[in-house]
Amino acid sequence: MSRLIYLDYAATTPILPEISQAMIRCLSVEGDFGNPASQSHHYGWDAAKHITTSRQHVANLIHANPQEIIWTSGATESNNLAIKGTLDAYKHKNKHIITSKIEHKAVLDTCAELESLGFQVTYLQPELGTGVIRPKQVKQAIQPNTVLISLMMVNNEIGTLTDVQAIGHIAHQHQILFHVDAAQAAGKKAIDVQAMQIDLLSLSAHKIYGPKGIGALYVRQDIQKHIKTQIHGGGHEQGLRSGTLATHQIVGMGEACRLAKINLGEEQQRIQHLRNKLLQGLQALTPVNLNGHATQHVANYLNVSFLGERANSIIAAIKQVAAVSSGSACNSHHAAPSHVLSALGLSENLASNTVRLSFGRYTTQDHIEILLKHLVMVLKEKKATTQLSFV
Repeated sequence: MSRLIYLDYAATTPILPEISQAMIRCLSVEGDFGNPASQSHHYGWDAAKHITTSRQHVANLIHANPQEIIWTSGATESNNLAIKGTLDAYKHKNKHIITSKIEHKAVLDTCAELESLGFQVTYLQPELGTGVIRPKQVKQAIQPNTVLISLMMVNNEIGTLTDVQAIGHIAHQHQILFHVDAAQAAGKKAIDVQAMQIDLLSLSAHKIYGPKGIGALYVRQDIQKHIKTQIHGGGHEQGLRSGTLATHQIVGMGEACRLAKINLGEEQQRIQHLRNKLLQGLQALTPVNLNGHATQHVANYLNVSFLGERANSIIAAIKQVAAVSSGSACNSHHAAPSHVLSALGLSENLASNTVRLSFGRYTTQDHIEILLKHLVMVLKEKKATTQLSFV
């Protein structure tokens, strides 16, 4: 059986060869396998140098200082540390959080947990169809007791961009901390935490061709002392996240961030061309509904709902040749429609006839053409079968 064309880069990305090689050099006895916290011999010193270099690469990608980068196990932990760590100081004080209905479950479930502890949460309704969260909405939702705004920069299902710079300005005008989940934005959109006035920002390596199991949380230096530690046991990472640092994974993330900064602009142009080609091809074949904003998006995502009686056949045909998703990978084990699509106003039937196609480094024009040709063939066969049934 031939392998499917991989069009699920939003779920995860393969590790680039140069990144895996850099990681391997930190694993064996001949390499830099030491514990970076061991500062009495060169094994620890060499590992610590790799940590320092990698921290700088991550900081460079988002225009931060290296000491503001806190290593975590991934964006889920980063989101938890950012939100719970910020709100921990306000327990039993009836404080208020602003987020949206289309955030990642790592944010929504964390906010739900905080609600059970007495915090108030406002879930902003995105613009129907596009998923856009307007800065004006955020401003109108602010209350005297609001202490945190948490919004993603790029939606993981539809690719819609949030104007985080405008929202960051509003947050700071009102002296409210601003957290951004940038797991799907890194490597796709330029990020400047200073210009965007972001206080906390979550990142994940496996979305940018690095390894799974490693992420980072940017915490602005002057607020670090106010963030409550969630994992204790040694005071690592500015005292915010204890645990032995996984040198090989951190090196993988550092390299992924270094390469992402180099390739960002050119790669977005290439992928936008592929996205346009596929969308136009689908529109020429069958009625489709584009989910997400037509222009305010990153190139890597194409979320479409298929209309009409042929919808199920088309989706089945796509899955015959391409690995795609019906929603985010984190929600795929649930039978219910995607919470993102529901918030966009899609009916349950339309949401169930939806596919998320996401593109990346190894996606080629040939892949798009193969998929479209396969759909043409399947639709012709179906039409011929239908005509014969009426003879």
